[in-house]
Formats: sequence, C-alpha cells, structure tokens
Amino acid sequence: QVQLVESGGGLVQAGGSLRLSCAASGFILRLNAMAWYRQAPGKQRELVAMIASGGSTNYAESVKGRFTISKDNGKNTVYLQMNSLKPEDTAVYYCNANMYGPSWSKALDVWGQGTLVTVSS
Repeated sequence: QVQLVESGGGLVQAGGSLRLSCAASGFILRLNAMAWYRQAPGKQRELVAMIASGGSTNYAESVKGRFTISKDNGKNTVYLQMNSLKPEDTAVYYCNANMYGPSWSKALDVWGQGTLVTVSS
C-alpha cells in the first residue's frame, strides 16, 4: 500500500515562511506528477503547485513568485517552500501524487492526510 505523509504546517505571521514536506512510501514503481492542493474553510479544494516527473512546474496565479515546489527523487519527497505568506493562504494543504505501484496496470491518485497552515495578520 502506498501512502503520503505530510509535515511542516503550523501558525505563522503574515510575511513569514513555512516549508511543507510530503514523503511517499510503500511499493512505488514510478512517481509521475506530485502536487500540493489546499482547501480553505467553506471553499473548494484548489491546486497550488504541481511538479511533473521531468521537473517542470505549474503554479496557481495567487502563489506565483511566493511559493516554490521542488522534489527529491531519491527520497520520493516533494516540498513546498512558502514565502511572504498572507492570511488568505490559510488552509489545509494536501499532498497529491500520481503514481504506478504496486502494479503497472493502472496509475493511482494518492492523497495525504492534510496539514493545516494558519497565517495570522
């Protein structure tokens, strides 16, 4: 069974920084894209940033220039460096991975449990 474990959330003042980590474990044949989503109270879950297997990245307009997604292939881990945080960044952040494992028959979409980020004004 494959699972994603997130860490790094917490409370920070506006203008501050946080770094989220998400480690994938289990029988992984290949990680395709990995991404961070977030869901604020009363709102739909939205894509924050995504990194493809080749390293190309994509960001939501609201976080461009402030957030950076990166990964460590050897550790099956994706990171989200969040700088210049704003109160509107407050949300539960979820890690997502599209992967093959433990079978090549079908790619799986796996989600982490979420980590809360609270930005105070």
